Amino acid sequence: MKKIALHWQILIALLLAVLFGAIFPNQVRYVSWMGDIFMRALKMLIIPLILSSIISGVTNIGSAEHLGRLTFKTFSYYVITSTLAILTGLFLVNTIVPGTGADMGLMQGVDNLNITKESLGQTLIHIVPTNIFQAFVDNKMLSIIFFAILFGFFINQVDSKHSNFLKELFNSIFEVMMKITLFVIKFTPLGVFGIVALQISTSPDLIQLAIGLGKFMITVIAALVIHSFITLPLITKFIGKVNPIKHFKNMSTPLLTAFSTSSSNATLPLTMEAVENNSGVSNKITSFTLPLGATINMDGTALYECVAAMFIAQAYGVELSILQQFIVVMTALLTSIGAAGIPMASLVMITVILTQVGLPLEGVGLILAVDRPLDMLRTATNVWSDSCGATIIAKSEGEILKV
Repeated sequence: MKKIALHWQILIALLLAVLFGAIFPNQVRYVSWMGDIFMRALKMLIIPLILSSIISGVTNIGSAEHLGRLTFKTFSYYVITSTLAILTGLFLVNTIVPGTGADMGLMQGVDNLNITKESLGQTLIHIVPTNIFQAFVDNKMLSIIFFAILFGFFINQVDSKHSNFLKELFNSIFEVMMKITLFVIKFTPLGVFGIVALQISTSPDLIQLAIGLGKFMITVIAALVIHSFITLPLITKFIGKVNPIKHFKNMSTPLLTAFSTSSSNATLPLTMEAVENNSGVSNKITSFTLPLGATINMDGTALYECVAAMFIAQAYGVELSILQQFIVVMTALLTSIGAAGIPMASLVMITVILTQVGLPLEGVGLILAVDRPLDMLRTATNVWSDSCGATIIAKSEGEILKV
């Protein structure tokens, strides 16, 4: 019998959890431990995964320093488009407010929110840790990310003997952490069952649950559509002087592949082939920008992480200040760089954002129910942004394209 795909396993677990929580509320304690263990496993992954992925990513970017101007243009494009994507999601989630009024058993006091009493200046100062090991213990994610970027950058500045050793070390650590992450993700259906059953047993209002998740999906989809069909085409048209409609048609195969596989890494060969042969970008540009984009340019993922964090805050009845929303934006941008190009990689990254602003991670169990279709859409957005960047950079280098 063919193995059931993970997203179907999660959906089945969700439905069973809703039934179990509603019918046997007094027996939920016998299954809720699965959710507790799953969340503990996710917390276990956060720091080593983020540290190794960012150090590995930064060292690999640094190895391309000889490309100079091309590196600067590529990195600038990725930061700008990811920031625009996050701001689009932030605007819509504050406008639609999908979590407010959606009583999903999450309406409870959340104490000791991080950064609630800090000014913007203090927050920026505290990004620089006085003790990196204390930052690990206290889950100070922005400090950890700052240290990882700094460490990765200076790996490329030391003697090649030490540099090569450290690059191999952190690349290897990242590969091991990805294996552990994929192993933990396999248990997502059990975790969802335990988490959702517990929430349903305390607040079995299924209509409100459906409304809340429906509004969340609409918010994410609307933000992705705006970014994919308005923001990126405008940038491509007026900055890159490229016809976005023709380029979109040229990208139909990789975009459909990205949508169906939810993996920008698996789509990479098709993306490179389409951008080179259909749109006419040189191999010099595609061989540098597209693999780098599949690693660090995650517009759709960054947007989704921001909206998901805000939705969970709203569902808990927590109103995040402008400063806290700024921290969400910064963390979403930085963690999207470390997100792997595999299905459900953003799951761990969302927990990083929630940890940074002090929100409980249990809310992740609910958005997992609708994660798969949104994962497909945001992966296609990631690949579309990568391809647009390749054409824009090629044009800026004086290449004559077919679009």
